[in-house]
Amino acid sequence: MGRSDDFAVPPGADPDRLTRYLHRAHDDFVSSGRADPALRSLVLDSWRRSIDGGLNPEIDLPGIALDDDALAEVRETHPLAAGMPVIRKLLVESAGDAGLLVAVSDAAGQLLWVEGASSLRSRAEGMHFVEGADWSENSAGTNAPGTALALDRPVQILGPEHLARPVTPWSCSAAPIHDPDNGAILGVLDLTGGPEVATTQSLSLVRATVAAVEAELRIARLGGQTSSRVTSAGWSAPRLDVLGTHGALLRSGPTSSRLSLRHSELLVLIAQAPDGLTAAELGLGLSDDEQAPVTIRAELSRLRSVLGPLRLASRPYRLENAVRTDVTDVLEHLAAGHLRQAVADYRGPVLPSSQAPGVADLRDDVHERVRSALLSGHDPDATLSFADTPHGRDDLAIWQHVLAVLPASSPRYAQVVGQVERLDRELAG
Repeated sequence: MGRSDDFAVPPGADPDRLTRYLHRAHDDFVSSGRADPALRSLVLDSWRRSIDGGLNPEIDLPGIALDDDALAEVRETHPLAAGMPVIRKLLVESAGDAGLLVAVSDAAGQLLWVEGASSLRSRAEGMHFVEGADWSENSAGTNAPGTALALDRPVQILGPEHLARPVTPWSCSAAPIHDPDNGAILGVLDLTGGPEVATTQSLSLVRATVAAVEAELRIARLGGQTSSRVTSAGWSAPRLDVLGTHGALLRSGPTSSRLSLRHSELLVLIAQAPDGLTAAELGLGLSDDEQAPVTIRAELSRLRSVLGPLRLASRPYRLENAVRTDVTDVLEHLAAGHLRQAVADYRGPVLPSSQAPGVADLRDDVHERVRSALLSGHDPDATLSFADTPHGRDDLAIWQHVLAVLPASSPRYAQVVGQVERLDRELAG
């Protein structure tokens, strides 16, 4: 059974009436920022994340992240290439006959395959629903593939539940595909078309196909036909993104992999310690409770299975490859005095759902460095950009600083005054 808000059209609901309501709610949110509390929380939370990320719902379209050569390289090296025959057999053939599209993305939201009805593919090009496009929430706003990645769960989006207006005529059902060996997100399977794909049956079909793909990958690996690791030709310039995400995104060249929380915690701790960490030090970084060295070694053994050609050395544990992180980007911008770029790259706290002490220390340190640089500076735009985010929205000191450096002639001055007064009342009460 799914969650209560898994389904865009609950059993017994009138899709036409629901769509009319959603159009009104969408228009109201886009024009005024007011959110109807009757909206699904999944949708409303995604709308807010998309707006906070800078999306303009009236005009923005997803970016084309991969050209033809890069797309061919990703497809050749991506683990989901082995699952495409199953997807075509179970979903694409029937979807084409029904006038629907089937899309498969990687773990970063880049569409690697878009197949199905040719007439619908031509229409979908107008909203950049094409191979090589970035349909993560940051790029496309609320949509089933991107939101499924953001939440690591199956998602349905009915028409106007999409935030970007060019996408509101479409509906979609999507579910993440996980690595059968280590649980990392490999990508997303999506079914796109009209309101008929926002039914419980459509989501069940997508889920069943995902289960078949994961089973096929497991069988193929047991038979030695494929590997959970990507060949070294597909890996270069490794990068780890951990800001504002509940599971780290490990990129190397055109290939990406979404890690579990525990693997994310281990990798960010090791990446931040160039001289390496012992098993005992990693245990302290992961938990306040004593961790047996054998438990740490087992976790690290599982971590190795998702690193591809990245090499994890031991005694002490350290990465033999240089791995750049988005944390490094932010700190370098701060050191260079580039406040606006630092704020733009600071998409949120480090692994916000992690309770690991070492991660929490890193999270607090990075957040306070960004915050302190803003409070000691005189850039109203950079400070407002931070204040408008979920991690700055309730920070009274930040809003007070905005008020101190913002010209009284600014069109936002009255709104900032109101926000300072509201936060002051809440703290006093």
